Amino acid sequence: MRDIGAIGLGLILLNFACSYKGFSDPQFFERYKFEVDSILLHKEYGRLLSSGFLHGGWMHLIFNMLSLHAFSGLMEYDLGWRAFLLIYVAGLLGGNLLSLYLHRQHGDYSAIGASGAVCGVVFASIALFPGMEIGFFGLPFQMPSWLFGTGYVAYCIFGIKANRDNIGHDAHLGGALVGMVLAVLLHPSALKANYLTLLVIALPTVAFLGLIIAKPHLLLIERPFAKAEQRADTTVDRRFNEAKLQHQHELDLLLDKISHNGIESLSATERQKLEAYAKRGE
Repeated sequence: MRDIGAIGLGLILLNFACSYKGFSDPQFFERYKFEVDSILLHKEYGRLLSSGFLHGGWMHLIFNMLSLHAFSGLMEYDLGWRAFLLIYVAGLLGGNLLSLYLHRQHGDYSAIGASGAVCGVVFASIALFPGMEIGFFGLPFQMPSWLFGTGYVAYCIFGIKANRDNIGHDAHLGGALVGMVLAVLLHPSALKANYLTLLVIALPTVAFLGLIIAKPHLLLIERPFAKAEQRADTTVDRRFNEAKLQHQHELDLLLDKISHNGIESLSATERQKLEAYAKRGE
């Protein structure tokens, strides 16, 4: 592996800065995390990108950044900083878009982390450098990249289907697939040199995604402890109408308070709500 380049170092520093801000500022964290209703209902599409620079804790952040550090130098120096940055951003957005699709009926679903982007970089490396071996932190052995890629895809598919933990397996899988496809598009010669590895990794991924798009009921992603009748009536349109009515009610109360007592009577929290509604045009 080569030493880290300027773009890789910049991404790591940006992740540390944004994550640290999120650790100490809950409002900042809530404003920029991935959240289904905020994206679909309020059209806060920036969360698809900003959430990738927030993390849930120091271990989450450090593990992702160590992984990025391990692969970024190879990618940045061999592909150029523009291609490397493109793969990073595309992996981040691809992973979050897949999460958004799979959880589109779960308005309270939220996520954070650079894992989709990092998976994009890792799997782009697998696609472009067929002789590469991948090791694990603290372990004295390495494994062929094709074996790691195949095992990781199987793990992600199982994790999405089982839905037994809080890991964003869908973002990992989406980022990995986007990174691999983009790497091949940027360097088509990799397809000839490494076609077997690409097929072994890509075919089950594409087949699984095609299956859940064609037959989404097979996935059965559910929110833990939610009642069946609640899950059956959580469409985006319904949530949008409910949210709109709630916001209108809150706005009416604020305006009524202003008309009776003046704008000075609003608390700091109420002023923030009024400003937020004004920005949304409500």
